[in-house]
Amino acid sequence: MNVILKRAYESPSKNDGYRVLVDRLWPRGVAKIKAKIDLWLKEVAPSTELRQWFGHDPEKWPEFKRRYRAELKNNPAWAELQSLAHQKDLTLVYAAKDEVHNDAVVLKQLLERGT
Repeated sequence: MNVILKRAYESPSKNDGYRVLVDRLWPRGVAKIKAKIDLWLKEVAPSTELRQWFGHDPEKWPEFKRRYRAELKNNPAWAELQSLAHQKDLTLVYAAKDEVHNDAVVLKQLLERGT
């Protein structure tokens, strides 16, 4: 299993494998044809309430991760993403400016741990 992260504003490459957009909202200013997204799995993204509470505040990062993992526990979209990760190389595509504190980082860590 190979999982990489890439911002939606970066150009797709042939090494990306299967590109999965993991944000609830489509990235602003990104044309769907240029994004080359294979699957928009918006259901795996944090709930609107959690996303708004977090607001990409690094001080809230530990609590965000805890709450987000709790949301994923019974989420069918999470099971779908896990299944895909076992079948093919994935690029988790996200729009956040903060490349360290975002939902795609949490998803990648969980996929790599096999949880």
